[in-house]
This record gives sequence, structure tokens and C-alpha cells, in this order.
Amino acid sequence: MNTKNTLNIKRIAELAGVSKATVSRVLNDYPHIRPELRDRVLRVVRETGYERNPVARMLTANRSNMIGLIIPTEARYVFSDPYFPKLTEGISRAANQHKLTLSLFLFHSKNDGVDTIRSVIANGMFDGFVVTGHRIDDQILPLLIENRVRFVLVGRSVYNQDIHYIDVDNQAGGRMATEYLIERGYRHIAIITCDHNIAAIDRFEGYRQALQAHGMAYDPSLVAYGDFSMDSGAQGMANLLPQQPDAVFVASDMMALGALRMLREHQVRVPEDIGIIGFDDFPPAIQADPQLTTIKQPTNQQGMLAVETMLQIIENPERPSRQVTLPVELVVRASTR
Repeated sequence: MNTKNTLNIKRIAELAGVSKATVSRVLNDYPHIRPELRDRVLRVVRETGYERNPVARMLTANRSNMIGLIIPTEARYVFSDPYFPKLTEGISRAANQHKLTLSLFLFHSKNDGVDTIRSVIANGMFDGFVVTGHRIDDQILPLLIENRVRFVLVGRSVYNQDIHYIDVDNQAGGRMATEYLIERGYRHIAIITCDHNIAAIDRFEGYRQALQAHGMAYDPSLVAYGDFSMDSGAQGMANLLPQQPDAVFVASDMMALGALRMLREHQVRVPEDIGIIGFDDFPPAIQADPQLTTIKQPTNQQGMLAVETMLQIIENPERPSRQVTLPVELVVRASTR
């Protein structure tokens, strides 16, 4: 008979002359166990070669070692925007380091996402969630808050809650981009932003702050809106061309690439006729023609910190909210003079 495979906690208790509860406490490293009892149980464990069933161990500890990554953005955008692969890379790397199983939740519509996450919450299989791509009209975040589910947000929240989040300094990035354009002599500076994404709204606020700090009037006719896609950046640039801006701050690199495409179609030279600056600094920014001046955000680090924060919440659910804002930096290339 293979004792190692058939032994259970009840048999360990009998061999050690203790209760099953004592064996369970020793195996789960509970404090306040008398040293002689702990030694007796551990001696039996060593002598018999007992290996705890990993599923049973997780159930006893009320842990599954599973976390979910929720991206409440339509799947078609997730696969076309380099932000999400870069963020997921950081999250998966940290999950692997901590031996966590990571599940990805993507949706095709808002209702699809709410229904799916409601079912996932009911299952109770996950230790917590990392949530990204926060929109003003997001319906998933209120659902998590209402059900008191553990989660870490990638980005700032509009809710007045003690929410754990890892963000980048989007407002400072917007100021940095606009001030750089002003310092380079641009005076008719437009912006292509997004009015339903928290990060883009913060970048827009930074743009306005920089104009005000330099005594330049804010002109609503120099504002165009997109949805972070390349096509929306092209359309935003087309909408701005009649205003004849001499520079444009674009709130994402993908929209900036679309803006560059539209300028080429209209034979507007970059940077001779107009300067362009983006936000992200993903590989397409270097592949662009001309290469894109942009604001670099530490997306990979955001993802890793989100997982580490989730682990801290799991270990100590009562800990105060952790709210981290990472710095950004200017990367100068050929799309500005």
C-alpha cells in the first residue's frame, strides 16, 4: 500500500495523538500551537511523506490563487491598441512570479460584460480582480464595489471611494506635452482627446493648465475627440485642419498615428508645417514616419504593481487603500521641430 497517497489528516492525527483540528492548524502554520504538539505533527508528516492536496490547502486557506484581469473595453479595441498587450505583459509577469493563475475577461458589449462579471462574482472562484480601461460610463466597477469584491484599478477612479489604484500622472503628462510645444515656439496648439476615458480627461486638463500658465487662451474650436483608435485620430485631425493649428497634442499614440496619416493625405508636412506629440511611447511611435515625439508612460510597471497590490489586499483585506501615481517622461523625436 502506498501510504503517501492514502494518508489523510485524520490518520495524521491518530499517529500523532492529537485532534484533526490541531493537525489542520499546524499544516496551515497557525500561531499559538504548543511547540511539542507542532513538533509531534511535523515529525509524523516527515516520516510518512504526507503531501497536502493543493486544492484542499487552498480551500482551507480561503484562497484559490486565481485572479482575473477585466478589460471593460470592446474586444476589437483591445487587440488593436498596443496599450493593452503591454499592460497585460506586466500583469502576467507578476502573476507568474507569484504563482497565480490569471484569467482574462474580454467583452463584445457593455451588457455582455456586466452579465459575465455578475456570474463570475457569484461563483466566488477568484481571490480578486485587476480592472483596466476605466470609462466614465463603466458599469462593471460599480458592480464590484456593490458586491465588496477585491479589486485593483489600473487608472484613477471617478468614484469617491477608497479604491486601490495604480495610475500614471496623466495630468502632468498633458502639461508636459503642451509646455514642450509652447517652448518650441508653437502658438496655435490643438488637442485630440477622448471625453469618456478618465486618463484622456486628465491629459486634457493638463493641456488647459499649460495654456493658462503661459497666458494663452483656451479655444474650444481647437479641440477634437476620438476613442483612442487610429481612425478616430485621423477623423479628429480632419476636423481640426480648417482651424490651421501649428501643433497638436494627441492623447494617445494610436490617435497620433491616425493624425499623421490624415496630414499625409492632405500633404501637410510634419514637423515643417505642423508639430505632433502623442502619449504612450509604444513601438509604433518609433516606426512612424516621422518618428513620434511622445510622453512615455510606464505601462508594464503599472501592471506589475497592480498584481503586487492585489496580493497585499488578499493578505490583509483591512489595509488602507493603496493609491499610486507613477511619473511620465517626455521623449523627443522627429514629429516636432
